[in-house]
Amino acid sequence: MAGMRVSAKADYAVRAAVELATVPAEVPVKADQIAISQDIPLRFLENVLYELRQNDIVELGRGPDGGYYLARPATEITVAEVISAVDGPVAAVHGHEPEELTYLGSSKPLQSVWLALRANVRMVLGTVTLADVVADALPEPVRELSGHPEATAGSPTEL
Repeated sequence: MAGMRVSAKADYAVRAAVELATVPAEVPVKADQIAISQDIPLRFLENVLYELRQNDIVELGRGPDGGYYLARPATEITVAEVISAVDGPVAAVHGHEPEELTYLGSSKPLQSVWLALRANVRMVLGTVTLADVVADALPEPVRELSGHPEATAGSPTEL
């Protein structure tokens, strides 16, 4: 396995949300400006922004001066929320929450593995806010993990 996969959609959604977090809340940003500044294909971005609107992450101001802005302060929106808005629950297994799974026999402990994985993903993505990213002020546990040797392990058999 080459590593944990973050979809292009999730990456684009987080980047768009971070871009919106760089401007004051009352200043709407047009989708084409976000697309250019973050090098995201505009058509893809429009779909992502629609899903973020449906999940109350961003709002759309209408009219000639309209554009997108965060629905809440950047300090209150986590990376996990943004990813979940476009990709569904983080660390789902076949689209199911780990506690919904039933394993038999020797595979029974796998449920605990998936639960632990979800907890770790949530401890990272659920603690980092858009404001943290913009300020380059990630929580210390996240900074520590990003510097861990396993974070950059190059073996294709490692996560």
